[in-house]
Amino acid sequence: MRFSISKTFRVTALLSLIACTSHQKAFNNKNTIFKNYSFYKPGELWYDDDENVINAHGGGIIYKDGKDDWFGEKRGRQASEGVNVYSSTDLYNWKFENLALAPNDVDSVSDIVKGCIMERPKVLFNAKTGKYVMWFHLELKGKGYNAARAAVAVSDKITGPYQFIKSFRPNGNMSRDMTLYLDEDGSAYHIYSSRDNYDLRIAKLSDDFLSVTTEDRLLFSEHREAPAIFKYANKYFLITSGCTGWAPNKASLHIATSIWGPWTRSNDNPLRGPNADSTYGGQSTYILPVTRKKDAFIFLADRWNPKDLKDSRFLWLPIQLENNQPFIQWLDEWNLDFFKK
Repeated sequence: MRFSISKTFRVTALLSLIACTSHQKAFNNKNTIFKNYSFYKPGELWYDDDENVINAHGGGIIYKDGKDDWFGEKRGRQASEGVNVYSSTDLYNWKFENLALAPNDVDSVSDIVKGCIMERPKVLFNAKTGKYVMWFHLELKGKGYNAARAAVAVSDKITGPYQFIKSFRPNGNMSRDMTLYLDEDGSAYHIYSSRDNYDLRIAKLSDDFLSVTTEDRLLFSEHREAPAIFKYANKYFLITSGCTGWAPNKASLHIATSIWGPWTRSNDNPLRGPNADSTYGGQSTYILPVTRKKDAFIFLADRWNPKDLKDSRFLWLPIQLENNQPFIQWLDEWNLDFFKK
């Protein structure tokens, strides 16, 4: 078949349109846009290496053998679906590794039977036993938030799978929002909200990190949750959230020279800028020491979406220091070069 000039032109134009459209699709493809990150955009969608949105809420990060592993709640729209783990060598780009701990869908009497709630998972490596130890806040299936238990799981491998060991109330105390902290002397601590979140407590862990010792102390009674702790210049800094359900609120900063206290509340909001009094719409979950930088820390928070918890967004922002006092300023975009300043 022979084409007229007009037909040839139309075909050429059509082919050009197809090529242009294909190019645009490639440009909009997550493979193009959401791979090879070199910056953070707090509150924006964040994809892993498989082009899936990262699902690791209320989590924490552990550095080991040249990489960081990020543990967090795997969330459905409403359901708790276990604990995910991702790994990274640059803190920007994350590889999905495993469902580190899954709800038990076989044993109907297990504490972590499907339908339970697993929140705020944190993992430590125990150098004495060679085990990776995970702690998290556990609520039993069908009990609402009345169980208020701490739970422990272990693995020989950092990415799991983790074996559930037990759940309990530390020294008989209610335990909800929590974090773990490994101090410079190798001592590990469980910091947790208790007494319906009116108390914040700290308990030293046993040598194997599987239990709490009787060294358990009240830090303060101010109706706080979501503890996130770090140490700088021989001082401990603890950021917490008020207790307003899923609604965001103003963060607070407490300071101590000993992890046992006394803890003094700062009069200043540790966050600055627009929406600082609502923690930028988020809630603290962890403070990450950046191993690649000196005296560098990242504030990790979740901007919860109670209508679709899987779509809750991550807020990662650099902690700045002014007269050895930490503060957090909102930034639309930033990268780790920020800490060169």
